[in-house]
Amino acid sequence: MSSSSSDDTTTGVIPGRPTWQQTMLRIKDPQKSLDFYCNKLGFTLIDTLDFPQYEFCLYLVSHLANVEQEPYTLTPGTQAAHDYLWSMEGTALELTHNYGTEHKDGFSYHAGNQEKDGFGHVAVSVEDVYAACAELEAAGCSFKKKPDEGRMKGLAFVYDPDGYWVEIVKRGGNNSGISIPYNFSQTMLRVKDPQKSLHFYRDKMGMKLVRESHYPDAQFSLYFLASSNSPPVHDDDGARNLFQPVLELTHNHGTELDESFRHYNGNEEDRKGFGHLGFLVDDVYKACDALRPLGYGFKKEPDGGSMKGLAFAYDPDGYWVEIIKRGGIDFGDKRKD
Repeated sequence: MSSSSSDDTTTGVIPGRPTWQQTMLRIKDPQKSLDFYCNKLGFTLIDTLDFPQYEFCLYLVSHLANVEQEPYTLTPGTQAAHDYLWSMEGTALELTHNYGTEHKDGFSYHAGNQEKDGFGHVAVSVEDVYAACAELEAAGCSFKKKPDEGRMKGLAFVYDPDGYWVEIVKRGGNNSGISIPYNFSQTMLRVKDPQKSLHFYRDKMGMKLVRESHYPDAQFSLYFLASSNSPPVHDDDGARNLFQPVLELTHNHGTELDESFRHYNGNEEDRKGFGHLGFLVDDVYKACDALRPLGYGFKKEPDGGSMKGLAFAYDPDGYWVEIIKRGGIDFGDKRKD
């Protein structure tokens, strides 16, 4: 386990109570993606942000713990839904649609998992992997890996409409305490140097290292971090039964020793797919001031570009990390009444 830096300019969680709020994926056809995530995997569409002036729309989907007893009643795209989205304590998938891609034959996004790709997959957790996969197969879904295929039994990878891998994993123990069939449980990113990444996400962004696994024979390690607002975790089952997702950082041993090695971050022109992680903070400017001494830089400073008051910082691997004001700002989207 890594230790925090002793450098006074880089110690301490950034101000403003950072909480992990989103994972962004680009999608070709929103109708197909919403059918998959909402109708097949049980996500709820909680909000949309439509930008006709820029020709793109965002669809925010999340799992809600009590949705069976308390259905979500806000209309996506309204101010009320925006207020909910930008104050939520959970984590959403932000599905980004650029107008017209659904009509382009042969168009596709880069789903990751090729040589040097950083993004790996998202995941959902279930009580019974075999039953869930049988249900998904009956609904017409295709699989990268079924539960009994390969060396690792009891987990699966289903393809979403854009070819992204969605891992189906079993919850821990015999009583997870989660009542809904699926819950968003992971975003996996490959990292070059786990000590630098842990310092960034745990020590600066306030995430909690809830589990780690090391495989010396296979030469890789996994680090699982939960948002700062997650409940305490006391064992592996507790980590597997968190309702909100963990950030799974995958380290292939030795990459930290190769000065020239880098992962693709998902925003390169010919490899666009995964876009970024996003965190809510109370004050974007103060949060960015606290990140600046790390030296990783910014894709967008808070006052850069046309949209003021939000930022994109780089993490140690060059992944984009969006810094968003809790409560939201006027994003300039076209809202519904």
